[in-house]
Amino acid sequence: MLPSAVPARPVTLPHFLRESAAPWPVCGIDEVGRGPWAGPVVAAAVILDPARLPKGLRDSKQLTRRRRAEIAAMLHETARIGLGVASVEEIEQLNILGASLLAMERAVAQLPVPPRHALVDGNRLPAGLPCPAEAIPGGDTLCLSVAAASVVAKVARDRMMAELAARHPGYGWETNMGYGTREHAAALDRLGLTIHHRRSFRPIRRLAAIAEEMAGTERGEAVAAGAEGPVQAEAAEEAAL
Repeated sequence: MLPSAVPARPVTLPHFLRESAAPWPVCGIDEVGRGPWAGPVVAAAVILDPARLPKGLRDSKQLTRRRRAEIAAMLHETARIGLGVASVEEIEQLNILGASLLAMERAVAQLPVPPRHALVDGNRLPAGLPCPAEAIPGGDTLCLSVAAASVVAKVARDRMMAELAARHPGYGWETNMGYGTREHAAALDRLGLTIHHRRSFRPIRRLAAIAEEMAGTERGEAVAAGAEGPVQAEAAEEAAL
């Protein structure tokens, strides 16, 4: 007897219930880029038009790259959008959580109209939001406006990383988006670090320490070689007398 097939897990589709129950306008907020070894963290805040919800809108991780780009284009035509970025320097200063929350605050500040309520993906709320907010773990799979923010932020950051890849070829950022892939790790061994690498992240910190140690050794050898020159010259002069 053949074993019965294991039923596929149902895909959770986001809905508009939380938005409908809150004071309007409601924005969804999400970020992308917490885990990569390189590049900024990017957040988006999106106020959807209930009459023009893009068909197939869902969490960006459940969409193909092409479909994300299509939905992001539709959202830019139909929704109100704000983007926020926190730089590598700010990630180093604040840590990745603090930088992510800062990017969220900046995204909301860029909305063309102030929201009266915010739905935030995750379990932490940015301190500087201008309105009441809810932290919703897995919000990008539950709320359409948060799913929209995840798509907009993902497409925007992918484009940023493609631009950085053109300026720093060899790391594969146009495809790995700065994440710690084998290609990226091999390029680090071959090419070294750039200013866009997050030195507070463990793999990058380890490589930076090795590079600094090697540089220190080279400096020491250079100093030693410089000191030997006068000694050798003095010895040659004494031998000539």
